[in-house]
Amino acid sequence: MELDRDKTAILDKCVRFLNEIGIRTEFRNIDGRSFLPGLSIERGRLVIDLQGLAHVGDILHEAGHIAVVTGDERVGLDEDAITNSKNREAEEMMAIAWSYAACVHLGMDPLIVFHEAGYKGGGMAIVENFRAGRYLGLPMLQWCKMAKEPGLGVESAYPAMLRWVRE
Repeated sequence: MELDRDKTAILDKCVRFLNEIGIRTEFRNIDGRSFLPGLSIERGRLVIDLQGLAHVGDILHEAGHIAVVTGDERVGLDEDAITNSKNREAEEMMAIAWSYAACVHLGMDPLIVFHEAGYKGGGMAIVENFRAGRYLGLPMLQWCKMAKEPGLGVESAYPAMLRWVRE
């Protein structure tokens, strides 16, 4: 993928944010298949292959998978561990909610992450639900003490996060 100036700015913003919250990133070629083109998770690190990256916003979704597992799980996290996790569906919903919160935090249009080619064509529906206050995945983020429920007069309520990486 040849990155234009706008996509390069988004990439830089995302990587800087991930590094600030403790999610390690690495740029290199990825051999073989991965969940999303140009991205892989290896030993809790997000590997980015700029030549294979199809959608720069996918970086935040994949980082969400790293963020929502426990620290013990994160150390060895890879795509097989995600696929075989007993909590796979909950972690997927948490990664969706986490990546939406990251977009809001970074001042990015959520459609950069929830693009038409992702989420089985349902990216727009996800964004519409989040914008309407229907937060898929939020109960699990609350359970992990990563976010607070909105509407309770709490300034730090979702989509603001209490912590970006699960303990």
